[in-house]
Amino acid sequence: MCEAHAFILKDGQEEKILESVDLVEMDGDEVRLVSIFGDRKTLKARLKLYDNTKRMIVFEPLISGERQENL
Repeated sequence: MCEAHAFILKDGQEEKILESVDLVEMDGDEVRLVSIFGDRKTLKARLKLYDNTKRMIVFEPLISGERQENL
């Protein structure tokens, strides 16, 4: 499988928030992520980096200390 893992930047470090991401949906400042297992996360962030070779999707929170919510 070649699914990427989603990370959020916290204090300059990448923190994994969801594995095996199958869908990324951007709607304004909101990002919805869905994994191949059906797990869902929603966060207020912007895309910082997508690296297919490292299977990484990195987001930067729009608000410091951004928390993720399960849908």
